[in-house]
Amino acid sequence: MAKIKLGSRPKNFTRIITVDLPEGGKGSVEVLFKYRTRTEFGAFIDNLLDKAGVAPKDTSEEALKYSLKQALEATIDQNADYILQIADGWNMDEDFNRDNVAQLCDELPGAAQAIMDAYREAITTGRLGN
Repeated sequence: MAKIKLGSRPKNFTRIITVDLPEGGKGSVEVLFKYRTRTEFGAFIDNLLDKAGVAPKDTSEEALKYSLKQALEATIDQNADYILQIADGWNMDEDFNRDNVAQLCDELPGAAQAIMDAYREAITTGRLGN
C-alpha cells in the first residue's frame, strides 16, 4: 500500500467504466481523467453553470419553441464538451476527439453518463471503481 503524501498530486488518473449495452451484455472503456482537487472541481462546475445561462433571442412564440430533437442535440453537445474537459483519452479503437466523443454521447448516452458520474465520484468522494 502506498503512503499518502500531501502536495504530490497526479496529473491524471484512470478508471474503467463498465456499462450495459443496448443489444445486451456489458461493455467497458478505460478513461484517462484529468485530476482536479475537490475545490478545483467546484470551480470547474461553477464555470460550466455560468456558461449554461442560455435564453431565447426574444419572447416571440417562435423563439420560445424548443423541440425534443433540439434539446437532445444540445445535451449531446454539452456532454461531449464536458467529457473533453474532464478526460485526456480512452482505450477505444476510435481516437479521443470531439466527433467521436459526441458520437459516443449520441449512440451510448448511458456510457457518456457513466463516464461523467465516475469522474464526479472520483473527484468529490475519492471512491474507486465503477
